[in-house]
Amino acid sequence: MTDRPGHDRRYAIDASKMSRELNWQPEETFESGIRKTVQWYLDNQQWVNNVKSGAYQSWIEQHYSSIEQNDGERG
Repeated sequence: MTDRPGHDRRYAIDASKMSRELNWQPEETFESGIRKTVQWYLDNQQWVNNVKSGAYQSWIEQHYSSIEQNDGERG
């Protein structure tokens, strides 16, 4: 990218250090993870529609407004 030398359009993750130093292995490959993610969105169209329409905002207000009010009292 011309505005950021050294950066490209692809940001790859190299998990070899985590694997080597922490003995960690991902449970999903990128391919299996993206497939499951896309399938989740396809299986949850109502959730997607609520987000797109803004209807989820009322759920957020109903479930989180008391938390925000309590946080203000502590500050």
